[in-house]
Amino acid sequence: MAVLNKIRERSVFLIIIIALALFSFVLADVIRNGGFSSQKSQNVIATVNDEPIDREEFARQVESYQRNSRGNITTTQAVNQVWNSMLNQALLKEEFEKLGIEVGQEQINNVLRQQFAGNPNFTNEAGMFDINLMREYIANLKATSPEAYSQWIDVEENIAEQAKANIYYNMVRAGIGATNLEGKQAYKLENDKVDFKFVYLPYDTVEDEEISKSEIKDYINKHKKQYETEATRNIQYVFFEESASKEDEQAVEENVTRLLQQREVYNEVSKMNDTLKGFKDVENNEAFLVENSDLPYQERFMFKTDLPAENANNISNLNQGETFGPYKEGGFYKVSKVTAVKQIPDSVKAKDILISYQGTPVGQELTRTKEEAKQLADSLVEVLNNDTSKFGEIAANYSSDTSTKDNGGDLGWITYSQVSQDSDVIDFLFTQDEGKVGIVEDEEIGYYILLPEEQTEAKKAFKVATLGKEIEPSETTQNRLFTEVTKFEIASGEGDFVKQAEEKGYETKPVKSIKNMQENIPGIGNQRQIVQWTFSEETKAGDIKRFDTPNGYVVVQVTAVNKKGLMSVEEASPKVTPVLRREKKAEKIKAEINSSSLAEIASSQNASVQTANAVTRKNPTIPGASREPKVVGAAFALETGETSKPIAGRKGVYVVEVTNKTEAPELGSYATFAKQETQASNARVTQRLTESLKNSAEIEDNRANFY
Repeated sequence: MAVLNKIRERSVFLIIIIALALFSFVLADVIRNGGFSSQKSQNVIATVNDEPIDREEFARQVESYQRNSRGNITTTQAVNQVWNSMLNQALLKEEFEKLGIEVGQEQINNVLRQQFAGNPNFTNEAGMFDINLMREYIANLKATSPEAYSQWIDVEENIAEQAKANIYYNMVRAGIGATNLEGKQAYKLENDKVDFKFVYLPYDTVEDEEISKSEIKDYINKHKKQYETEATRNIQYVFFEESASKEDEQAVEENVTRLLQQREVYNEVSKMNDTLKGFKDVENNEAFLVENSDLPYQERFMFKTDLPAENANNISNLNQGETFGPYKEGGFYKVSKVTAVKQIPDSVKAKDILISYQGTPVGQELTRTKEEAKQLADSLVEVLNNDTSKFGEIAANYSSDTSTKDNGGDLGWITYSQVSQDSDVIDFLFTQDEGKVGIVEDEEIGYYILLPEEQTEAKKAFKVATLGKEIEPSETTQNRLFTEVTKFEIASGEGDFVKQAEEKGYETKPVKSIKNMQENIPGIGNQRQIVQWTFSEETKAGDIKRFDTPNGYVVVQVTAVNKKGLMSVEEASPKVTPVLRREKKAEKIKAEINSSSLAEIASSQNASVQTANAVTRKNPTIPGASREPKVVGAAFALETGETSKPIAGRKGVYVVEVTNKTEAPELGSYATFAKQETQASNARVTQRLTESLKNSAEIEDNRANFY
């Protein structure tokens, strides 16, 4: 009772404490989700210059894009495609508003005229597009189908936006053009030529030097624009493949072997053992395989060349009813049984004539009956068996097969393995004597008159029924792997990730510069879940997590969290190190050159004097050293007979002596070259303009929070 009294006395204090605890919990959640405006942020996928892109509209477009792609792209790919489109629309919309670009209804109607010119719904009695018929159609949609009307409005809006974009791009193109002077410069770049002798001292003759982190950092700071980067993550991972053990394989093989032989199975209904035939002796192969095989039953003849090479001899040499196996192939243990054998050619060169009749899909304009079609076909076969040279003439006059009638009925060469063997036409062509004309009825379209002109030599063909059991990891193996993965996950979290992997004999794979909307990780494919985790606010460098994949498990550690801005020294090192090494090598090589004579330089450096003729600035290629624009530019700046100082090129250091310069003859007009330059610039307008608008815009991209 004393305790209860004390609680009552302090009830107000307890209420305050509980209220503060609840408030702190709510406040923490609000902060974690982006403040009190989190509800709004949940509905915004991105902002472009403070203009929001609605999440629901974005999601609808992603779904539509995926639906139209028929499953050929991943969700992330669809998200990226829709993002590029919607971002471009948002950037252009702002430009349209600044410039006052508008599109009238008449402009939209003109586009509609072009798009629907042949649509019978909008064509009048004179066969011309009629805008009034279109307006009636739209009014009817509005009254009867709001959803279809909404889709039509979307079409018109898309047309309007595209028309505005065309106006905008045309305005920009109007301001982009090359002058005659620029045309002349382009002409000279292409046609001025220089001949020179040179000594080439490759960089690879000098040993690489170690480049310090401070040198890389200084270089990055001097070239900041080149090394700006978006936020990235570095990881390392160990992949544990879920695969069958030797014991699992042996169990599958034993199971297949048991299915070969007669066996007894307990019958729950009769409470007695039933004796079942094995695959070797069973007569209904299809029923047996449907019940016992992981591979579908195939009912078709094949040749030795149609079989996998490793087992082709063993299977093709079987007689009807004989089996081969068990054997391991393509992730299965198999037994193959030859169920039928015959001698047939593997290819036939053939011709056809189709005699159709009224009521068939290809006989709409015909008046003959089915009986009359059969009589006609019989009479034509009689004529052709007396003289097959008339086949082309008869095909042109009588055949309803539009794909062959104009080329004499020629079907070309038909390969047996590539056609439907259930067809009576195919059966006739591959079994009838060469040169013999006959008739095969197709109940749907008419009577085929067929001529197998040439046949390859008949050889053994066979039907093969294959019992297959997939080699899969057993539950025991799966549990063992899960335990192994879990132990590594715990051990690597307590110790060094790489060291723990090495001790267990696992391979650690590093992956650098993973981007926020990336989905593919080298070595393990599409792993969007891993990328999302690495970019989570809660994930820090050094964190470790296990992920399930379709083929096993991945244990991942984040090794670096790289924020947006300048690349770190480690990130930039692969790009910067070769540049700094090249610069150092160039200085070393230059320091060893103590002469202006090419012959003396070549002698002292164990090199040779080479020549380059008719080199242009547009194609600055030096024989034996590929493109060297800096070297060629320096050569054009020299006078004939003048020798350059050592030049640091892309592949090595060069010393050049100009032997001849040929200026292109003056032209009366450079309009053609100016036009070419203008066309080249216009072709790049859209891409460059889009990139420029992106670079100048303030873009907040939150896609990774939702996908």
